[in-house]
Amino acid sequence: MNATPKKKLIETSLPLEAINAEASREKSIRHGHPSTLHLYWARRPLAAARAVLFAQLVDDPASRPEEFPTVEEQDAERARLHRLLEQLVVWENSDDETLLSQARHEIRRSNGGELPPLLDPFAGGGAIPFEAQRLGLDAFASDLNPLAVLINKALIEFPPRFAGRPPVFPGAAATRNGWAGSDGLAEDVRRYGEWMRDEAQRRVGHLYPKVTAPDGTEHTVIAWIWARTVANPNPANPIEVPLVKTWWLSKKKGKEAWVHASVVDGEVRYEVRHDANGPLGDEDGTVGRKGGHAVGDGTPMSLNYIREEGRAGRIGARLIAVVGEGIRSRLYVSASKVQADTADVSRPENVPDGKIGYYPRDIKTQTYGMTEWADLFTNRQLVTLTTLSDLVTDARAKALNDALEAGDAAGSRLEDGGDGAEAYADAVATYLALGVSRTTDYSSNLCSWHNTGEKMRNVFGRQAIPMAWDFTESNPFSSSTGNFLGQVEWVAKALAKAPSKGLGVVNQADAATRDYAGFVISTDPPYYDNIGYSDLSDFFYVWLRRTLGTIQPSAVATLQTPKLEELVANPYRHAGKSGAEKFFIDGFNAVFARMRQGANAQVPLTVYYAYKQQDSSGAGTTSTGWHTLLDGLIEAGWEITATWPMRSEMSSRMMSQSMNALASSIVLACRPRAADAPATTRRAFVAALKHELPTALRTLMQGAIAPVDLAQAAIGPGISVFSRYSRVREADGSDMSVKDALLLVNATLDEVIGEQEADFDPDTRFAVKWYRQYGWTQENSGIADQLARSSDTSIGALERGGIFEAKGGKARLLSPTQLEDAWDVGADERVSVWEATVRLAAVMTKHGADQVAGLLPSVQTRVNLDAVKELGFLLFHEAEKKRDTKDAILFNGLVSAWGDVNEQARKHAGSPRAVQQAFDFDEDGD
Repeated sequence: MNATPKKKLIETSLPLEAINAEASREKSIRHGHPSTLHLYWARRPLAAARAVLFAQLVDDPASRPEEFPTVEEQDAERARLHRLLEQLVVWENSDDETLLSQARHEIRRSNGGELPPLLDPFAGGGAIPFEAQRLGLDAFASDLNPLAVLINKALIEFPPRFAGRPPVFPGAAATRNGWAGSDGLAEDVRRYGEWMRDEAQRRVGHLYPKVTAPDGTEHTVIAWIWARTVANPNPANPIEVPLVKTWWLSKKKGKEAWVHASVVDGEVRYEVRHDANGPLGDEDGTVGRKGGHAVGDGTPMSLNYIREEGRAGRIGARLIAVVGEGIRSRLYVSASKVQADTADVSRPENVPDGKIGYYPRDIKTQTYGMTEWADLFTNRQLVTLTTLSDLVTDARAKALNDALEAGDAAGSRLEDGGDGAEAYADAVATYLALGVSRTTDYSSNLCSWHNTGEKMRNVFGRQAIPMAWDFTESNPFSSSTGNFLGQVEWVAKALAKAPSKGLGVVNQADAATRDYAGFVISTDPPYYDNIGYSDLSDFFYVWLRRTLGTIQPSAVATLQTPKLEELVANPYRHAGKSGAEKFFIDGFNAVFARMRQGANAQVPLTVYYAYKQQDSSGAGTTSTGWHTLLDGLIEAGWEITATWPMRSEMSSRMMSQSMNALASSIVLACRPRAADAPATTRRAFVAALKHELPTALRTLMQGAIAPVDLAQAAIGPGISVFSRYSRVREADGSDMSVKDALLLVNATLDEVIGEQEADFDPDTRFAVKWYRQYGWTQENSGIADQLARSSDTSIGALERGGIFEAKGGKARLLSPTQLEDAWDVGADERVSVWEATVRLAAVMTKHGADQVAGLLPSVQTRVNLDAVKELGFLLFHEAEKKRDTKDAILFNGLVSAWGDVNEQARKHAGSPRAVQQAFDFDEDGD
């Protein structure tokens, strides 16, 4: 019989602020990041995935009493693991082999000396299996979407197979002494990519002529700016009129450029101008969300009219400007007939087949008659992209010949598990195909021009395919944004940074039917109806299928990505909103029920859920998808043991509605619920909640969690109580819903925070009551006197304590800005927890953590620092309820930095009293 599973670190404590800070910083990291291999939607930050996997696999010290028998020893060990985890999540440490070896040692220690295999059945962009492989685990990934499968294969399956091999491109191997990891394969991707670019330029480069500037000099073109056109609906003036969102080409001061449109002899002509005034007011553009107007006579055009013209095939395009490479600047030139005529080429016959899926919420082009994927490209773009696509096969043949000449045996093909010349050529070709696929994102008639950054905007600026009126055609042979070789370089850099050790296995599989036996599972399932993964993926997949049809035939076997089985609540696919909801819930429950049958029982399941902020209330619990996730897990027999907010935004970021911004994702830890779990009543559940949750919440507040995250983190211990029962019966005999259980958890959170007041000193109790009712505003002194007496203090004492003033019959609390300057703690006659908290929060905001750290050794001689932190939580909570963003940020900032401030304080004053920096639940407190 298996021993009772040990509680893991993720079920007890995490250094959440350190993880979230690195997840946020990761957004600014580009070169070498695996997300740059190829676009995919809603990837998890690597820092978060790495931290979750480590904490999911490593025992919490309290579950090993034979090694750590006392609470003090457990706290010390937990703090050590936190320090390791804080180092592990830093991007610059991601390939630090010494640090990774320490992490692997801890994982082995907690798993019988083994590194257990990890499976992500909704692998998507591959962050979780990628980080599992980095941590030394055998990484298994599957997805229904073939684009996701190809990305995951390129990240975790191919690099280890060809690790340490020198490049085979003639002359490349001699350029370095050694080729570690995937460097050789990445170098070959670069070299064959350069060969492809040169060969493509030889074949179709004449379609991309240079532009002649007004001074007669020639310049390489960066971009051609086009406007879609329709006929003027005015029958008396049926000219071709442009649909332009903005006439501006550059808004940079001193480098202004814009297009002036005028009607001459019944025809619209376009001229690039450089005066700073630009187009006048509402004349900047001819079309917007509510319709448009015709150039010249101003005839209004409804969007319905434009859509009808599009569906009738009567939308055209006119070249309105050309952007050239200048000396450290862009050169904006009026369109010429030569430039326009060169782009006028016939559509090639062998373009990718496929109709665009019906997903009107996120794909807008069909409304305007663009119903085929090939319609999203100009004829010139189609000629170039089909040329590049064909050249991938030629590059593969060249790489195969070069590998054979380098002495490699032919061996089997890549899809058959080979690692010889044939397989190596397939791998090189696959990465080149991803480079071509990346290029399509910058070579579509849906790209636009960024007139402040003076650069291309790709199609997927967000998780949708929007319509573009004035569009930009890039030059794939330039050195600017969108060029082909640049896309290959992104691929090569990501490949070079990929782990090149360990096993990676990737399959196309339906999560509802695949096998889970023996796997540790961490996954990021689809987010209800947030993203139409398969419909959006087809934009790339139709090109990858064309390019890799003979190279990876199994990976691109279907005409388009699978749709019907995709676990997304798509109302257009499943007979409306209710049908989509039923499909998602049934499918979701089936997946997690199947996981429960076979997953590794010694390690908790971890599941990510991403919030849409607009779906949330202050408590953060109203999202249909969120309830569906929790309902599905509980219904499938899982007990939820922890929930952690994972943010990729700064913790001080607040929503414009004066509320805290919700976490960008939640991570849940789950254990199989006992088959004989009892049922209970609402009354018994509430009693258990009130008995267990206060201790867990207080422990959370004592640890390294920000106030802004407390409500979400509190769901873990709260919903754990709910999910340990097979059912909770309401008074009428019905089952309690997850939504009602969460309301009870939130109510208990309010009670726990409110109960803290009784433990504070009299001055602080008074100040909390006053702040709750009046904030920082003035009120009658008589009311102040009455409230002071009821709090066992007096106005005089409050004034001597430096937190209150009363004069002229009016009274008020001193605001943070009145308490933000120098404070001599030792000379202060009367120090309350209120004064310490407000002063420290104000000093933090104005002067930073260093000054707060300098004050703490003196402050802790006058008040309890744990009480200061608890009051910070309470004041954040009150500020949130008052919708006071400024105060919420103020108090969240102090508490969020509490761990760092205390660490700095130790440097200021020897070894001050230890302050708990980790939080842990009692073994039976979940």
